[in-house]
Amino acid sequence: MVSASHHLVAVASGKGGVGKSTVTTNLAVALKEQGLSVGLLDADIYGPSQQLMLGVPGSATPIQQDGKFLLPVEAHGLKTMSMGYLSSAKTPMVWRGPMASSAMSQLLEKTLWGDIDVLLVDMPPGTGDIQLTLAQRATLSGAVIITTPQDIALLDARKGIEMFQKVEVPVLGLIENMAAYVCSLCGHVEPLFGEAGGENLAAQYGLPLLGQIPLDRAIREHADAGHPIVCAEPEGAVASVYKSAATELMAALDQQQPASAPVISMSD
Repeated sequence: MVSASHHLVAVASGKGGVGKSTVTTNLAVALKEQGLSVGLLDADIYGPSQQLMLGVPGSATPIQQDGKFLLPVEAHGLKTMSMGYLSSAKTPMVWRGPMASSAMSQLLEKTLWGDIDVLLVDMPPGTGDIQLTLAQRATLSGAVIITTPQDIALLDARKGIEMFQKVEVPVLGLIENMAAYVCSLCGHVEPLFGEAGGENLAAQYGLPLLGQIPLDRAIREHADAGHPIVCAEPEGAVASVYKSAATELMAALDQQQPASAPVISMSD
């Protein structure tokens, strides 16, 4: 075992476009703001985005140790690793599923994370090879499902819940992203993608709804600038929602297993 973590959490979604990576970044920063040591693994081998969202320069590459291990790249107080650090933005990963799964396993196992409290794994969308590899080869503390209130997103989120349940990974809860748009001029709240979808799905499966993130222009602007909104506007209303979700996540984790139990354990 190369590294030890109290909690290893997969952040997943049944489909793309629901803002999973943005939520993962801000959730990681919110956990760090609570005094925890946090790692963030970008497991989207084909389309890594954490490097941009964290503001890590394109020229940054992980330092190697002993010719086979990698030191995580520090960003906003987080220990991070991403395929984006090891490839050019103009070079797509033209790999079949098993190759991508192997690359994800290597990033997880060969990174010297150190003794961290939580390692969040930003999963690619869907329920394919990478998700199954992580669930079967690493001892996950649980998974968080990201969805929007939209019916098509909820349909795929349901598939994600079912997948983790089939491989006996606890689903810690749901986070509903883009829950509602609040007009910056008049304050009117408009549920553009539907209403209470995440809340109803969580109730259907008996899961906690960890948070409802609004559709806010500032979230996108700060993500594009490499400054997660929890860092850029730490006292703002949106940051407060992320921080509350982080608190709820830790409460769910504490109910799953003792906080002292290491969970990163890779097998051949």
